[in-house]
Amino acid sequence: MTNGTDTKGAIDRKLLEILVCPVTKGTLTYDREKNELISEKARLAYPIRDGIPIMLPEEARSLDREKSPA
Repeated sequence: MTNGTDTKGAIDRKLLEILVCPVTKGTLTYDREKNELISEKARLAYPIRDGIPIMLPEEARSLDREKSPA
């Protein structure tokens, strides 16, 4: 394991249990495909760069922008 990720690139489970969304203080889920930590409550996706979660709201991607117009 290096920088919170294992050899397959997955985030360490213990790290995921400790980290919370800085906006809502809610739980996060790991999106392996996009290499992001997702806060459903805040509708934000925090990037993981070089194995380090970037837990800054200004660096997060809005999940609301992904929605298609109905």
